[in-house]
Amino acid sequence: MSSPRRLGAAVLGSPISHSLSPALHQAAYDAIGLVGWRYRAIECDEAALLGRLLALDEEGLAGVSLTMPLKRAVLPLVAATDGVVDLVGAANTVLFGSEGRWIAANTDVQGFILSLYRAGLRALRGDVWILGAGATACAALAGLAELGATEAVVVARRPESVPDIHGVADRCGITLDVRPWSEAAGAVGAELVVACVPAGGTDELAPSLAGTTPRGLWFDVVYVPWPTPAAAVWEASGGRSIGGLELLVEQAAEQVRLMSGVDAPIDVMRAAGELALRLR
Repeated sequence: MSSPRRLGAAVLGSPISHSLSPALHQAAYDAIGLVGWRYRAIECDEAALLGRLLALDEEGLAGVSLTMPLKRAVLPLVAATDGVVDLVGAANTVLFGSEGRWIAANTDVQGFILSLYRAGLRALRGDVWILGAGATACAALAGLAELGATEAVVVARRPESVPDIHGVADRCGITLDVRPWSEAAGAVGAELVVACVPAGGTDELAPSLAGTTPRGLWFDVVYVPWPTPAAAVWEASGGRSIGGLELLVEQAAEQVRLMSGVDAPIDVMRAAGELALRLR
């Protein structure tokens, strides 16, 4: 007897009301004709995660997307992980299977790589700086390794408390130079700066970047507000910047493919995200 067909997905996190994922995923479902597929946002913290996954699996969803603070909390709950999860120690996707078998995947790394490709950056030859040292920074580091980075400067608010990113660097063959947040403005001379901190996290850097001459690309995971003050100053001073919407679209497109087996329409998803942001 065949198992019932699974339909739809959801994004879990806390807070989650701001998420653009429902707009992106639903636009993809509608464009490729996934009948009966719906995607919704569900508020969920670490304490509620297991119960919520059990309920959504029972409901018949194909899987879920995960945002903070769940990307690491989910790992003890799954039966298997893909190689990228093993590399970075975090998952942003859970695929539901038969007999309660859950598989964790990570599409953030591919999202970083493809976002940089679209920005015209195919190989790294200069200095790379990462602002932040959490799960997103770990995914960024793994993506940068795929683009040829062998060294990276990581700027952290608590440099003494970043064991996870050191482990990722060791597995990727990258030498890290971890510095305190007070040195973040030194990123102005880098070929690539990846800001992996929440909204508002880099605002204090804007004044120190003003009057400098950036020569590289500022890649910020923030998409609201966009541009951030730091990204705006970076561009006004002659550098280039891309925001978190590109990353969100690229990683979401891979989630759609993993959950449905169908390639996602990137342009449709990006347009849906841009429209959702304009309507806020």
